[in-house]
Amino acid sequence: MFSIDSSINQGAPLLFNFGNSTYAPLMFTSPQDELLACRNGAWLGCMLTLSPVYDISGPDVVKLMNYVSVNRDYAKLKVGGSRHTILCNEKGQMLADGVLMRLEEDLYRSYWLAPVLAYYVETLGFNVQGKWVYDEFFLQIDGPRSLEIMEKVSGTNIHDLKFAQHKFIEIKGIPTSIHRLGMSGSLAYEMHGAMKDIDTVYNAIVEAGQEFGIKRLGLVNYCRNHTQGGYPNQYIHFYYPFLINGEGMKQYVLDHMGYNVQFGQYKFYGSASDDIQNAFVTPFDVKWDYLINYDHDFIGKEALLKLKENPPRTVVTLEWDAEDVAKVFVSQFMGKDIAPCDDISGVADGALTDPFVISKVIKDGSMIGVASGRLKDFYHQKMISLAFIDRKYANEGEELSVLWGTDPNTAMPIKVTVARFPYFNEEYRNETFDVEKIPHPNFNK
Repeated sequence: MFSIDSSINQGAPLLFNFGNSTYAPLMFTSPQDELLACRNGAWLGCMLTLSPVYDISGPDVVKLMNYVSVNRDYAKLKVGGSRHTILCNEKGQMLADGVLMRLEEDLYRSYWLAPVLAYYVETLGFNVQGKWVYDEFFLQIDGPRSLEIMEKVSGTNIHDLKFAQHKFIEIKGIPTSIHRLGMSGSLAYEMHGAMKDIDTVYNAIVEAGQEFGIKRLGLVNYCRNHTQGGYPNQYIHFYYPFLINGEGMKQYVLDHMGYNVQFGQYKFYGSASDDIQNAFVTPFDVKWDYLINYDHDFIGKEALLKLKENPPRTVVTLEWDAEDVAKVFVSQFMGKDIAPCDDISGVADGALTDPFVISKVIKDGSMIGVASGRLKDFYHQKMISLAFIDRKYANEGEELSVLWGTDPNTAMPIKVTVARFPYFNEEYRNETFDVEKIPHPNFNK
């Protein structure tokens, strides 16, 4: 990520060592302070700079993408646009999902689609060239004041930037791509540019954001936005089956994980970790089936057509009963004669430094799905998670239970209630917020 003396690491009491003398800030103040910034001001994070970035170009780019992904015809994606792209296996399970941007007529840049996409480029025989990108920074700013901050730091009116679109601006004279996208659910933007310029751009945004209440976000807290925002996310809410999708793909993925090597290990905890299949999802499970276009042949089409007839699961938010959570917490301090339940005192599951915990969701004694991405929601003052459950029970107010704990002898049921999804769906929701409610900048002041 960054050298230990990078200005991005300055002021952080804890750093995460990625090896090779590279570090990133784990936290600056506290989870509560940093996470609430996206509700009352803005936070600036550097977590996504570790994203796998991979370019594809060549005469068969559209043909390749139409075959390996479930989405609509990529010839229709305009230069300057982006698309949430999903790659599935023959079972219809998601192998990768991320963003694909069309930079030029025959040049696309992907985020989080490689190494699976790179494996396809190298093995399927299409006339396509792939290139790993190692010199790009990737910053994200989330919160109701993010637009004002980015207009101030760039000296550019970016009110015209629609959700999921990008354009180029300059920050301190540095060419920077800005993309209206984020994972907290709030108004948010991503910034991309040359890695050599990251300190300059990062510091300029922090300085411009002081009057708007900006906070610097540590890596350990970034992953905790997705549950609130209603964005099911790899390694937080589910895993990919790429390690059991053939030896060729398995070895390629393990050889090309880079900074994300920890994600190439299937280490699951929780009551639902007894079956590895519990960790995998289809587009129907996460409410992304609207992205599937069946008018062409693609990997997984047959399985997805069968699922379409009667999709078994869908995603919901669960609110966890406070008293039951307290009972689990108290069980850890009852003395040596009483076996404690698994620790529940952390901030969340699935963050960079936390284990991946996947728990059984129970109704009338039967397992109806799995829960993951447990989070202390400081804004709503609730313990919440996402869950992929039988559609029959996906009704707001439905009372269920989560079996918390890996060991069946100490696992404890926690009452949960199906809540709204997405959980944060208020005024500044990024997909729907009308930025014209925010005054345009006056650069003549």
